[in-house]
Amino acid sequence: MKMVKQYHLKGRNNFLPLKLENYIREKKENVNQVLKDVFINSSIPQNLKESMHYSLFAGGKRLRPILLYASYETYDDNVTKTNKTAAALEMIHTYSLIHDDLPAMDDDDFRRGHPTNHRQFDEATAILAGDALLTYSFEMIANDEQLSAEEKVVVLKWLAHCSGPEGMVGGQILDIEAESSQLSLEQMEKVHELKTGKLIQFAIYIGAFLAKVDEKTLNQLQHFSYYLGLIFQVQDDILDIVGTEEKLGKPVGSDEGNEKSTYPKLLGLEGAKKQKQLYVEKATKALHCANGNHSYLLSLLQYFSERDH
Repeated sequence: MKMVKQYHLKGRNNFLPLKLENYIREKKENVNQVLKDVFINSSIPQNLKESMHYSLFAGGKRLRPILLYASYETYDDNVTKTNKTAAALEMIHTYSLIHDDLPAMDDDDFRRGHPTNHRQFDEATAILAGDALLTYSFEMIANDEQLSAEEKVVVLKWLAHCSGPEGMVGGQILDIEAESSQLSLEQMEKVHELKTGKLIQFAIYIGAFLAKVDEKTLNQLQHFSYYLGLIFQVQDDILDIVGTEEKLGKPVGSDEGNEKSTYPKLLGLEGAKKQKQLYVEKATKALHCANGNHSYLLSLLQYFSERDH
């Protein structure tokens, strides 16, 4: 098993050490190139292509593909094997954001500091761009020459599950139904496990699966990724209070304005921070059991917990 040198965040300044910063930049550039290559020889109608491209390259952090790469590289070296799966995952995430921003959903005008897709183009084009990214992601995996037929079946099954009605989409409807009410902690965890966490779980699980990790380790990584998804959401809720519009690329306080159930609303700001730390401890323990405590996954766990955008 390949072990990667561990890097940590320094102090409370949310400062990434050079090594981890370079790793994130390298993987982000890598998945960007794969995504760009998708469009070079495609015969997608021009307006649809521009709409898809607009949201794909509107400044996304690529955290889910980076997690997939990091999961794979914790256990194996040939990370190019995961390139198209990582790009397909980012397509799914981008489609969900396009649809989330629509007037019938969150009705947002800005995403990452730019006009949302339906504002830049129009509502019909935005819907179709999301649909196209969703379906194109599965085609990309099905055509991936680096995966065996058996691997494709598992990847496609997991991606469909994690993004579908028992995953991200299921979480989205629960989130909508919870508006104007305050959920319990258990109910919030269920919503965010599905809406935010499932694609993170996909990234961690499939990265390790493609590296041919044993079942026991995969089970521990599922525990790790479950808590990582909750950490991501708690920090999102915290940043909606203490973050800045400049860094977030969207108005601060939108959760309160939309009457959403959040960790700070339920637990208070300090209580939300304490709950996040509990999730961090549980995630760290699970990662240790998965022999990943000397990997980029641990550093990325800390980065997720302390990020400012």
